[in-house]
Amino acid sequence: MKKILLILLALLLSILIFTKIILRKQSADFLVINAVIYTVDDDNSKTEAMAIRGSRIVAIGSTQDIQNQYTSQNIIDANGKTIVPGLIDSHAHVMGLGQSVTELNLYATTSSKQIAELVAERVNNAKPGEWIRGRGWDQNDWESTTSEKPFPNAAILDKVSPNNPVILSRIDGHAIWVNSKMMELAKNNTDLRIEIEGGKILRDRMGNPTGIFVDNAEAVIRNIVPEYSKEEKIKLYRQAFDECLKVGLTGVHDMGIDEKDFEIYRELLDKQELPLRIYAQISGNGKFWDQMMTSGPYLDHVGKFLSVRSIKLYMDGALGSRGAALIEPYSDEPESRGLITFSPDSVRIVTEQALQKGFQVCVHAIGDRANRIVLDEFEKASKKYPNQARSARLRIEHAQVISMDDIPRFKKLNVIPSMQPTHATSDMYWAQARLGPERILGAYAWRSLINGGNIIPAGSDFPVELPNPLFGFYAAITRQDKTGIPNDATDVATRFQLSAEGIKDSIHFKGGWYVEQRMTREEALRSFTKWGAYAEFMENEKGSLEAGKLADFVLLSKDIMTVPAKEILTTEVEMTVVGGKIRYRKN
Repeated sequence: MKKILLILLALLLSILIFTKIILRKQSADFLVINAVIYTVDDDNSKTEAMAIRGSRIVAIGSTQDIQNQYTSQNIIDANGKTIVPGLIDSHAHVMGLGQSVTELNLYATTSSKQIAELVAERVNNAKPGEWIRGRGWDQNDWESTTSEKPFPNAAILDKVSPNNPVILSRIDGHAIWVNSKMMELAKNNTDLRIEIEGGKILRDRMGNPTGIFVDNAEAVIRNIVPEYSKEEKIKLYRQAFDECLKVGLTGVHDMGIDEKDFEIYRELLDKQELPLRIYAQISGNGKFWDQMMTSGPYLDHVGKFLSVRSIKLYMDGALGSRGAALIEPYSDEPESRGLITFSPDSVRIVTEQALQKGFQVCVHAIGDRANRIVLDEFEKASKKYPNQARSARLRIEHAQVISMDDIPRFKKLNVIPSMQPTHATSDMYWAQARLGPERILGAYAWRSLINGGNIIPAGSDFPVELPNPLFGFYAAITRQDKTGIPNDATDVATRFQLSAEGIKDSIHFKGGWYVEQRMTREEALRSFTKWGAYAEFMENEKGSLEAGKLADFVLLSKDIMTVPAKEILTTEVEMTVVGGKIRYRKN
């Protein structure tokens, strides 16, 4: 009897202790357990579990510790799969992505004939006179019997669309290809015989426009293209949001919005219908910029879903269309050094305005001449307002081709190089033909910049590139295309367009394209998380998984930090969580 009593007392004591432990536990909205969590904190630590309450992480640690401290009716068991902080695209075009879903998608087309067939199909289903829009062509990728990769002309489109106006944006957005019907409409507004400063209208031997308009010259066509209605734009934005969440993007730096876009973003925010975080740049120094100079930066202090505190300017064009401004002439077009699309003095003036009002300045600069000009103008403005400049986080967008002399200036001037890894692996097939074997050493120079003490917030520039950040992660650590090209100098010699000098040193291509410039996996992950957060002044709120930070994270099907590089390309996003809410779950 005494023995039974002791057993009952022991059992009662155990129940009391267990009850006390349960009562001592804190409640959470949900728990994540049994994961491989890459926190991207200062120590690059790895852990297993998180407790989420509201929009924030309240605790992070081992599965046992989290379950001992927190209780919740909602538990996500990751079953050993990988979690990383919410991925951030630091340079993208949200409306452009929405448009790419509905307009003709010309990405990866291989000839002008193929594009003409796509246009013909769209015309057959269109109303008489209806506008045909598309984007994504790149003449550098087209099949050719010679090494020349000429631009197409209007006549190709005229055959399939004589009556419907056609406007097709090049993949980089820095050139458009139109048909004669479109030029006929444009002539009612503009004299196409005159040249456009900062732009180029390609012409035939008789001086007539061929149908290609580069950089600032695009405006003579775009000015007559009807705008989307507000309702159409909201639909396009929603489509873009869905595409972003599917690939694990919890935040996007939207590179260039106008007043109407701002109104739409605010309306969606007020209705709590912004499903991811938007850091938007004002497009150029016009009326909207003047208004924001008066009102000051817009910051969503509650949910942290929308910020407008920066301006986007364009210094030059793109390398693929030879609009990038170079110090020396193009190797494959000696009569050209590219285009300057914005006054250098204006960069300085806008930067001075921004520094006084607490705005960030982000300037598109691809060529080495454009990068040097922007650095010079940033330096002048910073000398005038040194205190403000120290915390301004001025940015150069793309920073694709940099003179070796200018690379150290980024750190010296506290200028952030915002870069897109997949640009390197898209451009590598023809970049040396444009630049030659010496100048190319300062192109897509991630390692040189990182070794110089810089961070590199990464993006895709979608819809120029596909929005999947894992493709950018792969490009950053391999500097190879999706087939593993190049693996050696032979691949480059036989598959790539080169300048007359050819390959000077084969070691550059042992396992990648100028392989010495690639990132480590830790750096690549930071570039799409914490460095992106820093570039938008949000590193204390997001970019890493730590107690007190926003609960933005992504569950992946594979461990991108350990699997063979090729497997990164087939890694899928299984869940995207923004602010503690599941915004996407794979079926």
